[in-house]
Amino acid sequence: MIPLTKPLLEAAEAEAAGAAVLSGWVTQGPQVAAFEEEFAAAVGAAHACAVSNCTTALHLALLVAGVRPGDEVIVVSHTFIATANAITYCGAVPVFVDIDPATFNMDPLALARAVTLRTRAILCVHQMGMPCELPAILEIARAHGLIVVEDAACAIGSEIRMDGEWQRIGRPHGDLACFSFHPRKVITTGDGGMITTGNPEWAHRLRLLRQHGMSVPDTLRHASPVVTFEDYPVLGYNYRMTDIQAAVGRQQLKRLPDIVKARRGLAAAYHAMLKDVPGVVTPEEPEWARSNWQSYCVRLRDGFDQRMVMQKMLDRGVASRRGIQCIHREAPYRGATRRFPLPHSEQAQDRGLILPLYPQMTRSEQEEVVATLREAVS
Repeated sequence: MIPLTKPLLEAAEAEAAGAAVLSGWVTQGPQVAAFEEEFAAAVGAAHACAVSNCTTALHLALLVAGVRPGDEVIVVSHTFIATANAITYCGAVPVFVDIDPATFNMDPLALARAVTLRTRAILCVHQMGMPCELPAILEIARAHGLIVVEDAACAIGSEIRMDGEWQRIGRPHGDLACFSFHPRKVITTGDGGMITTGNPEWAHRLRLLRQHGMSVPDTLRHASPVVTFEDYPVLGYNYRMTDIQAAVGRQQLKRLPDIVKARRGLAAAYHAMLKDVPGVVTPEEPEWARSNWQSYCVRLRDGFDQRMVMQKMLDRGVASRRGIQCIHREAPYRGATRRFPLPHSEQAQDRGLILPLYPQMTRSEQEEVVATLREAVS
């Protein structure tokens, strides 16, 4: 079986995790602090806060940005359901807008039409690692005094040209950015997340909220030469990352440049090999964006049965996935929120086909994927 993806984990990660276990400090501690510092440096952020996963990252980011019950947050439906769930956890209302079919990302024109007096924030998604059109989104946000949170779950290592230079996703270019370290992402800690921001007050509040609102972190309390009592001035959460995860993450971060280089090479090879496959449209990369190609999603033209193509590929030992889900089609959000027509989002789900891509992928495996897809659509 050629899998959809697989993490690149080797002896260095196992040794780092083992060292954290043997150190006796396995929950949030010195490894987490080091991972935060190294991650911030890698993306060019002033502050980074590690958390248990990207869903908790999105939740905390929206809370510190001031999203409150009854507020509206504009977001795409074409994304993993956790994006909308984080809005709902705040008591706010997700307002779904359509995507640009070329990039699978938020359409700025659709965004502009959705802004109302109740809009508090924009939650844009760098879908499958492809940077969204941040300059246009930020212009709309600033014109209306809105917060911008970037769902960068898939986008570690991706770049966007801003102000004439290439910059990493995660500085952030909006107000906060949130990353995932799930095994399907470009680097992994098993599970985990990271929030970046340039606002020092928000960074402090993020660290407070992730640990039950505890005023004195464990690391400081245990290292203090005098007895120190903590208090809990705000309602917080148990959203911490463990030192075992962070130790793995630090090793993964060292691999990031090589992983992204490999993924870009594989994407370029897919572009070349698929250009003459009938019924298949390859993804586009705008000239101002450099994707990490966390996923490689082609489109099937009209007349092709997505499920049938996927089944034929599976029968030949090649995994695939349908296009990214549309949240408005799922039970918790079906008819429950204000939304606009979403034809491009629905087509992306119904005609999208995500192909295997992982840095260890061999040329022969990639050729087998293409041959299998060609046969399935023939």
